[in-house]
Amino acid sequence: MKKNTFVTQPSLPPLEEFIPYLQKIWNNKILTNCGPFHEQLEKALCEYLGVEHICLFTNGTLALVTALQALRITGEVITTPYSFVATSHSLLWNGIKPVFVDIAPDTLNLDPTKIEAAITPQTTAIMPVHCYGHPCDVDAIQRIADTYNLKVIYDAAHAFGVQRQTGSILKYGDLSILSFHATKVFNTFEGGAIICPDAKTKVRIEHLKNFGHVGEVTVVAPGINGKMSEFNAALGLLQLKYIDSAIERRQAIDKAYRERLKEVKGIHCLNSAGEEVANYAYFPILVQADYPLKRDELYQRLKDRGIHPRRYFYPLISDFPMYRGLPSAHRDNLPVANASALQVLCLPIYPDLEMSVVDEITRFIAEQ
Repeated sequence: MKKNTFVTQPSLPPLEEFIPYLQKIWNNKILTNCGPFHEQLEKALCEYLGVEHICLFTNGTLALVTALQALRITGEVITTPYSFVATSHSLLWNGIKPVFVDIAPDTLNLDPTKIEAAITPQTTAIMPVHCYGHPCDVDAIQRIADTYNLKVIYDAAHAFGVQRQTGSILKYGDLSILSFHATKVFNTFEGGAIICPDAKTKVRIEHLKNFGHVGEVTVVAPGINGKMSEFNAALGLLQLKYIDSAIERRQAIDKAYRERLKEVKGIHCLNSAGEEVANYAYFPILVQADYPLKRDELYQRLKDRGIHPRRYFYPLISDFPMYRGLPSAHRDNLPVANASALQVLCLPIYPDLEMSVVDEITRFIAEQ
């Protein structure tokens, strides 16, 4: 078995292609503060993603924190316990109380049928996650938000390039947030972005990510330093040239996993959630009760063979010390999320993963 086969790895273009970008940065001596590569990447991403306005950030977490500031969210926000901790941490950093709602068993996204029961007079927004890049039920969520006059902020960290029949999934809600971390389908090593609905909102977010500065001597808001550097933006421009081939390769690996695991009793491959265009960001399986091994036993046996899957997401956010005291974090309120967290295993998927390794992984799972 090939060693050091991780669940995801950055897809890197040839080093020699990055040198001219570095030379331009060196020559113009603009390292940050929304330089020429930053501007080029914003324009290129708008075109590729089919959106009108985007604000680049140094990472997705600061983008989440800033999005909540931009919409002036306070009080309580309904969200999912089944996500990376940055989702809920962004709420705590803004002094907002997370209210956890269970997930749907078919998608592992926030369950719209559970949202209304969690709404209180203090609720101001809903923060769902497009888990594994599969779209939430955006129409149902928006109907609830409109009924109760709530904002919707999508954590779309996994959803780069994902589309429904109506266009980009990033256009839904009041704001959508992307992550360009090294493990993502599209990455700038570290980076992120906020998809904005209009130019006015973009201007406010630009102020907030640059200390609140407007010009040289005027500060209009208690902003932070969330700007993406020219080095990261340059890498993003280069990555964008290869993104379609990277996604095509991911699709082939996804298809191979499904074909080889479809007859394995006790292994359930998560299906799509209605996306017209997918990005194949992750390949989660659920290790169910009729499989010979418990999830953690399979996880350890794979690791012992040099394969490194991830129990993603385990533990639940609601199980961490800063959250588990919340009434909404009680396990009785989150049966699907708790069951899924004990079953999920994300298998390796990245463009350079060899099909021979996929064959060995699936054969090993089938033979237990």
